[in-house]
Amino acid sequence: MAVWYALFAVYAGGVALFSGPGNDRSWGIWAASGYAAAATLAVAWPSRRGRRAALAASLAGGLVAPLTWLATQAPATPDVVVVTRSAALLLHHATPYLPSAQLAHGGWLAYNPYLPVMAVFGLPRALGLPGLAGDPRPWLAVATFLLLAAAFRAVGSDRAGSRGYLGRAGFATASPVLAFPLAVGITDPPVLALTCLALALLAGPAWTGRSAWADRRVWLAALALGAACAMKYTAWPALVVLAVMIAARDGRRAAARFAAPAVTAAAILAAALAPAAVAAPAALVQNTLAFPLGLTHAHTPAQSPLPGHLLATLGPAGHLAAIILLITAGLAIAASLVTHPPADAPAAARRLALGLTLMFALSPATRFGYFAYPIGLYGWLALSGQESLRLGRLLDRGQRHRDPAVRVLRAASDPGLRLRSVQLMEQGDASREELPRLG
Repeated sequence: MAVWYALFAVYAGGVALFSGPGNDRSWGIWAASGYAAAATLAVAWPSRRGRRAALAASLAGGLVAPLTWLATQAPATPDVVVVTRSAALLLHHATPYLPSAQLAHGGWLAYNPYLPVMAVFGLPRALGLPGLAGDPRPWLAVATFLLLAAAFRAVGSDRAGSRGYLGRAGFATASPVLAFPLAVGITDPPVLALTCLALALLAGPAWTGRSAWADRRVWLAALALGAACAMKYTAWPALVVLAVMIAARDGRRAAARFAAPAVTAAAILAAALAPAAVAAPAALVQNTLAFPLGLTHAHTPAQSPLPGHLLATLGPAGHLAAIILLITAGLAIAASLVTHPPADAPAAARRLALGLTLMFALSPATRFGYFAYPIGLYGWLALSGQESLRLGRLLDRGQRHRDPAVRVLRAASDPGLRLRSVQLMEQGDASREELPRLG
């Protein structure tokens, strides 16, 4: 843990040194101090209390202090402005979006690229709460932490009933992957946390109607992912990948029993929170689709120098080429889901991370902060112990079916033999000629 905190401190220090004056530099100064204190405590106090003190220092320096400072001492960031205004519009006009006529005369800040549920985080200010209590950022941070705690709890990594899942959620929330965007008001962390919760709920054994508890977990996963899909379009690829995973693991009917409630939940939440936007979807499409794709007269400031954006700067032909590449990458990921569907939650998380990486790299309007999604998914796999749980499920399944690869795996001391036997077990083909030679 001391090494991780030290790496966090180096990253935050780099942000503080190389960012211009503004919110990013303020976060870097606060966070570098907090992470450095956490690393020192982890080395000097190697006990459970020391680990808790280090975690508290990282949370205080990486998230709580910079969030409070920026929310009370600095001007509101564009994300905070958009979320707060969308909530006020929702209360007064039953839609979080400005009409097309007003968008035509406003700048890029007039657009709201989020889906209706995101406006919930702006409701405290719209309802009259002042100061820090009305700012969306504390509510985004609290929601992210609670959702991650539920995800770590649901995955079953704390079988002894300890409170370790709270520590894992705290560490993840305090990491720069989540603390940095939360402090400056970026809205991706709760969407990522809801995706991790859905992965956790679906990480258990097959649920083909044999267990009422398993069925309840799937319904909860569908509701979690449906809420994420009603917040941001970045959650929709997860719905596709997880549905394919369930189809490969439990059958097409099971996949339909997951996907249908998720889509229904997203539609109901969107319609309930923005009935006027659903009834007249022109403003919804212009805000959430045309604006992020760069098809409006005002362009998004999300313009990190990634391949898609660099192509788009070359003119209309370059912009079209970037969109074609984006569509091609999406089709390639879709083809991989057909030919090599993920068989479990870790494989689904890795495939989703790959798809999102390609999407963010090739989008005409993008920013480096979006890569918190793939990085967060890999961090989720590491912190939740999903890979070790996956190996345990393979062993259990192999023992039930008397798979000879289990004997090879348990007897082999060479890492290469162990890896190959696991691959054979995953493929479900223990009769190939290679296995006796491995044995």
